[in-house]
Amino acid sequence: MKQFMNEFSQRVWPPGMRTAFCYSFRDGKSCAMKDGNPFGPFWDHFHVDFNSHVEHNNLFWNSWYEEAAIEWNKRFPRQKYPVMAFHGAPGTFPSLQRNQYLQKYVHFSDHISQKAEDFINNVIKGRYVAIHLRNGFDMTRVCRDITQDKFESLFSSAQCTGYDRKRALTEEMCHPSEEEIVRKVRKHLKRIDASILFIATDNDPMIELFQHELGEKVRIHTWKEQHDVDDTIIDLALLSRADFFIGNCVSSFTAFVRRQRESRNRPFDFFSLDDSVLNWHEEL
Repeated sequence: MKQFMNEFSQRVWPPGMRTAFCYSFRDGKSCAMKDGNPFGPFWDHFHVDFNSHVEHNNLFWNSWYEEAAIEWNKRFPRQKYPVMAFHGAPGTFPSLQRNQYLQKYVHFSDHISQKAEDFINNVIKGRYVAIHLRNGFDMTRVCRDITQDKFESLFSSAQCTGYDRKRALTEEMCHPSEEEIVRKVRKHLKRIDASILFIATDNDPMIELFQHELGEKVRIHTWKEQHDVDDTIIDLALLSRADFFIGNCVSSFTAFVRRQRESRNRPFDFFSLDDSVLNWHEEL
């Protein structure tokens, strides 16, 4: 975005000719592009103001459907709309199974890759199991609603229940117990003969519990000990590069790592998922 604004925006998207796109107007007359965070801070950071707003109702992201592209080009010809700025990401959430092969084209920037590799070579220094603990209050609260409200799916839960929902979504998949987390970590450390654990989390890394349960022979690391502005992206890179990864069934953060690893034939598992359903993961 920075490169686009610096090098191309004055030619193809100059001030005074910036149109906002949304499926339908939020206040009856505009896309409300700057309402809330991160929307407002994002556009303000690049000094972008919108001069006009258009709705693309009845037009979806069905790029595999030939008529969709024809309709987009017909309604919004590139001569008039050389740049399309959307209120949100142009795709479904969570991502559709048929689109996930595209993850193989996603690569970390050289800047992020170098930071991750330096940490692996200079700090981790060995084979390691990486885990994602999604144990912030917001997640634990919504997990409690699974049983009560009988949710069949939540966020990226299809990666564990199957896109045909052959397996039921459980609260334990969303918020695994400490016993289950330790069990899976111990299992895979032994399985790949590793003594290093890397933890990425939005809340509590549970380091004292792991140290008590796994013993002093297991070294534990988190990236946040570096206090880096790129914390979240570095976590993704380190989880993606691990010798083995264990994630949260419901988390879309985990889902990114799972797709990244799946597209590169790297093994992974999930907390609170029956080992018997993971044969296809293990074969990777």
